[in-house]
Amino acid sequence: MDVSVIIPTYRRPAQLAACLARLARQSLAPGRYEVLVGLDGPDDETGASADRAWREAGGVPGGLRVVPCPRAGLNATRNRLLDGAAGSLMLSLNDDVLAGPGLLDAHRRAHDEARGRLGRDAIISGHSPFVEREGATLFDALCQHSPMLFFYDRMVDDPDRWRDWGFRHCFGLNFSAPLGLVRAVGGFTAFPLLYGYDDIEIAWRIARHAPGTPVLFRPEALAPHDHRYRPAEVLDRERRLGGTAWRFAGENPGFALATFGRDIRADAEVAYSREFVGREARDAERLRETFLGFERTPASVLDGAGPAERLGVLRALAQQHLLLKRWEWRRGLLEAADAEPGAPAPAPRHAGEGCAPR
Repeated sequence: MDVSVIIPTYRRPAQLAACLARLARQSLAPGRYEVLVGLDGPDDETGASADRAWREAGGVPGGLRVVPCPRAGLNATRNRLLDGAAGSLMLSLNDDVLAGPGLLDAHRRAHDEARGRLGRDAIISGHSPFVEREGATLFDALCQHSPMLFFYDRMVDDPDRWRDWGFRHCFGLNFSAPLGLVRAVGGFTAFPLLYGYDDIEIAWRIARHAPGTPVLFRPEALAPHDHRYRPAEVLDRERRLGGTAWRFAGENPGFALATFGRDIRADAEVAYSREFVGREARDAERLRETFLGFERTPASVLDGAGPAERLGVLRALAQQHLLLKRWEWRRGLLEAADAEPGAPAPAPRHAGEGCAPR
């Protein structure tokens, strides 16, 4: 078995069905890959929809396993799937990506190429740009062509195919790593129902366990992301990331220091965050008004600009609103710091009990 695809999901039957229909039709031969879907909590509808989508798309019997799990968050669900995975490679996907027909083979070949050229294992970050939509807004363009959410805009233009992008460029919606390495570092860190940093944190731990493990970008490992972010959702995402950052800094200080360049749990840092949130509140609210307005502005306002000018404008808009994103992130950090007494401990990284394949 070459590739074990792991997909955690929570009550999104339509998105998962579309994802599985693409995975059932891959250029990699049936029998060389398996798809494991973890249901994060009781969810008969999504399980039945997954089975039906796989069957109707021509997926081979036994190629899909749907695994009901207790409600504990997507990373705890990923870890339960790792317990039953049989491939030499793990491919982590979101339930809302649409795999290109060569996705799995591209990941497999990328690992073979890395071993042949570098003489070592690698982490492969695939390409998951947002699905292009009719009637796109300026905010859609910002998400697609600026580092508002991911860094694909810069990665895809880099001519150095063997550049090591580092752990910060390992994105959980489409990345692969040798399953043995993933297991060797204990799987994903699973804070119950918290969001973010899990993908880059496991990449950091793999690189610590196996020094020199690069993160390589392979645009041919294509799985477009069928998720349309709205401005308010992005701001909420930043606030949640701030809270999760606080928890990771407590669980893995080395990773947090490597990521943020400072001890974000230090008293002086917390004091600065409080001062920053108070001092910048007025400017943040002013920026929020324009930020939310981007989804009411058609992307066609940029039609008269050339490609380079268009990218320059979008990146400038993203840069202009960094203060707002940082304000929300620090607000989330403070919420987590203030709520910490009595907070639950992380879920175990390996928790196969109570997880019965169906």
